[in-house]
Amino acid sequence: MTARTGPARAGSTASGRPGKVERALRASPVAALPQVAGDATAQARRQRLALTLAREFYAGRRRRARYLNADLFGEPTWDILLDLYVAAREDRRVPTTSACIGAHVPPTTALRWLRILEMRGMVEREDDGRDGRRTFVRLSQRGHLVMEAFLGSMADTLMTALAGADAAGEALAPD
Repeated sequence: MTARTGPARAGSTASGRPGKVERALRASPVAALPQVAGDATAQARRQRLALTLAREFYAGRRRRARYLNADLFGEPTWDILLDLYVAAREDRRVPTTSACIGAHVPPTTALRWLRILEMRGMVEREDDGRDGRRTFVRLSQRGHLVMEAFLGSMADTLMTALAGADAAGEALAPD
């Protein structure tokens, strides 16, 4: 049995190399968010479409598993962020265990990614005031703004493409 000579760093391994958490924390930070101009009606439409896109991205990832092996794809953080965004927009609280289940990875992996998202300021945890054994997780203000900006930009692109197709007289319905 050997004794440690110094304090262990979070995320580092016994060999002194950085662990997964430490490497993820060193990754590039989130870029500055663009400011979106528009009237209240346009903003509300953009937000509704962003919510629809978040739901579809999440559901689409589950549908994809019917055609391709799920082990080919792995983005638990994206699943967590989409799930928390939809929950926030639907005014629902998400227990940590539910966020882990929604990530579709082993619980230890999901908890590691939740910890990374929390350290990056994208999610926050809150204790359940009635049950000390349970905690909830939600997007932080920053996390919500990032998701809103990304999904909103996707919504803008989709609306532009649909408007262009409509103007060109192309059919908008699937074949």
